[in-house]
Amino acid sequence: MEPALDHFERPDRCPACAGSRRRPFRKGNFDYARLDKDQIKITDSEYGKIWDLSRCEDCGHIFADPAPRPEFIFDLYRQVEDQAYDVESEGRSQNFRGILKTLDALQPERGTLFDVGAATGILLEAARGRGWTPNGIEASDWAAECARRTRNLPLRQGSFEEADVEPGSCRVVTMVDFIEHTPRPKDAVKKAGEILAPGGVLCIVTPDIHSLAARLAGPRWWHLRPGHLAYFSKKSLKALLGAAGFTIVRWKRYTWTFSAHYLLTRLKAFRFLVRGRRAAMIFKKIPIKLALGDSFEIYARKNPRT
Repeated sequence: MEPALDHFERPDRCPACAGSRRRPFRKGNFDYARLDKDQIKITDSEYGKIWDLSRCEDCGHIFADPAPRPEFIFDLYRQVEDQAYDVESEGRSQNFRGILKTLDALQPERGTLFDVGAATGILLEAARGRGWTPNGIEASDWAAECARRTRNLPLRQGSFEEADVEPGSCRVVTMVDFIEHTPRPKDAVKKAGEILAPGGVLCIVTPDIHSLAARLAGPRWWHLRPGHLAYFSKKSLKALLGAAGFTIVRWKRYTWTFSAHYLLTRLKAFRFLVRGRRAAMIFKKIPIKLALGDSFEIYARKNPRT
């Protein structure tokens, strides 16, 4: 086990606000030294599994402590293949339409929309249909290739923080369920600020561990999973974005749409209902909207002089 521990480190300071005061928040319950690519794919169902978590005394940010080194976690994501992800493309498109509608209002001047952690390009395809010029990046070799091949999108594979993107070339950057997966969110938000034009908009969707749904679900909350390295609060998001030269202009609660088939396959006790081709086809056609209120949907504008 010892050699594997070289892939992990304890953050010197809070990853969100750089505060130095921390305290233990919750003890981890899985062997992170054996973390593998299948535990971090989008459609994993290992709910309730968490890292050793610490809480920043200054901003309330909750983060993995120790956390995986960026190069280690990126290499795992590079290997991820998630065939089940695109099966839910219709529901995911509905999720993204709400984001794009808000962006249309906040940023009526079209230009490049850069999606970080773009998976197979569902959001970018929807954005292109609304007049945006799509661009983005994805760590998974498999997902990036799917986006290029099946959706004809200019999606690159790689690390966002190291991507060669022209400064000031984007009108919008989206990070939907991305920032909780990176051990160094300050670097990601800083990069977003660099590639956005002055007045450009950054959209972030990320879980809220303090939400009512999270408290009611307790240790079975669906956002408690190996791929999630951090849980933000309103205070920590304000600190993170403010330090990078952003002003938050809108807070919302994210609403999810999935098929009944997808939701039933997430729950072991109900999987028998979708066995067989006919049953699967029926449940795939039933959309279910989940207004759980357990994820932040934040829009922040790049300050003119940053």
